[in-house]
Amino acid sequence: MSVLDAARAWAAADPHPGDRAEVEALVAAGDTAELERRFRGPLTFGTAGLRGPLRAGPAGMNAAVVTRAAAGLAAWLTRAGHGGGGVVVGFDARHRSDEFARVSAAVLAGAGFAVQVLPRPLPTPVLSFAVRHLGCVAGVMVTASHNPPQDNGYKVYLADGAQLVPPADGEIEAAIAAVGPAREVPTSDEWLTLGDDVGADYVAAVVRALDPSTVPATVRQGLTVAYTAMHGVGADTTRAVFAAAGFAPPVSVPEQDSPDPAFPTVAFPNPEEPGAVDLLQALAARLGATVAIAEDPDADRCSVVCDGRQLTGDEVGSLLADWLLRRGVRGTYASSLVSGSLLHALTQAHGVRFAETPTGFKWIIRAGTDDEPLVFGYEEALGYAVTPTVARDKDGVSAALAVALLAAELEATGRTLLDRLDELAVEHGLFATGQLSARVEDLSVIADAMARLRSAPPSRLLGREVTAADLLHEDPPVDAVRLLGDGVRVVVRPSGTEPKLKAYLETVVPVHDDAGIIAARGRGEDELDQLRAEMAAALGL
Repeated sequence: MSVLDAARAWAAADPHPGDRAEVEALVAAGDTAELERRFRGPLTFGTAGLRGPLRAGPAGMNAAVVTRAAAGLAAWLTRAGHGGGGVVVGFDARHRSDEFARVSAAVLAGAGFAVQVLPRPLPTPVLSFAVRHLGCVAGVMVTASHNPPQDNGYKVYLADGAQLVPPADGEIEAAIAAVGPAREVPTSDEWLTLGDDVGADYVAAVVRALDPSTVPATVRQGLTVAYTAMHGVGADTTRAVFAAAGFAPPVSVPEQDSPDPAFPTVAFPNPEEPGAVDLLQALAARLGATVAIAEDPDADRCSVVCDGRQLTGDEVGSLLADWLLRRGVRGTYASSLVSGSLLHALTQAHGVRFAETPTGFKWIIRAGTDDEPLVFGYEEALGYAVTPTVARDKDGVSAALAVALLAAELEATGRTLLDRLDELAVEHGLFATGQLSARVEDLSVIADAMARLRSAPPSRLLGREVTAADLLHEDPPVDAVRLLGDGVRVVVRPSGTEPKLKAYLETVVPVHDDAGIIAARGRGEDELDQLRAEMAAALGL
């Protein structure tokens, strides 16, 4: 079938007039190049669900694709014995998110499920919480998280409140492929819109789990926190959590406080991107804020700034783990294999269980055992689970409250988050982490580089002997290579979401006393620069 015939067939089955007209206009114009982009294949339903640009056709996010995704999910749930169960649907404030939530609700209700939709755009962790709180068999969150403005996405959560893992993703993708024309999918308007109770219950659960009473009320009230929702949906929920925990309201960046799907003040709505927190840092400086916090647009991740310096995900993860350990919280502490090693050192020092997982919070959140459940997990890409009994996913709102509690506790003794990082360096060594990242046009460059590394890994890094481990042989298999030596660690893998090859770098520098911190940090940066050069050569970049 030619691309023009495929486009005509798709348009005939598209239930959305605007999307249908978009395809028909391309057909009428004979724009085969654009049609090829849109019809080269469907969006892949991976372990994070769907994500892609808003455009008509199978390779975009649109009403027909969402209809088929919801129908495939319904069929899979029914075959798994969950037919007629409850499903909760949430959505962020991106273009068409509310529409896609309504489409999902109508399709799931048409398949016989008891569907409830969250009342307004809310953070992704609220949806994860709602799945278990409402006793549902699944949850759907319409969000593209921190992707560019032109994107949207579709996440699926299972009855345990966590994102699905293989083989469920492949099974759901097969079920979606088996769905007939989108226009013929049965729908129903017999679904409910929830009130604000679920959001309020989430707020109460987060505050209860973190127990702010350990920090004196006067200290909490006196803390100045600068904050940005980055044009996303986190502001109201974050303010509610801070108020319930007895903090003064965080002072928001006014230009970024209200949801805006255009994200007008940032080049890219991701706190990791250069320039994304510039307005936050300027506000923090004007206020003399103790700490500044940025959430990404769906508020499942957060970034932290202290004294003008943006902390890395590894630094924040280590600070939060150290805080929980000093509070006596015992259980499993977990991080992804590309995250830094300080967490392992901390758990060893406190005699608690540590677990290293493949990348992705779907694995981190499942790292606990019956005897030692997960109490904390993090990934270096600014994702933290400080209240895994509340939301079974990364949660930027609860992490923001935990950071504020830690900052208040330290401020009461005249210290900052940076001071505590220095103390940890003296106790355990300075764990300096960084990345080498290469974006490519031709994906074969990534495959060739990984093959080269597997066949001829470097025998020495920073002048130290290293051993290589091919993680394709792990269970579950991971497309990554890990290089380990004395005080040096590198993990190389293709990005799961972008055409990039990434090398995660770490070097551990001994620190003998407080006076040696500055020198150790300088040495750490120098060694990271050397590692970047050595790994670029090893990968042929």
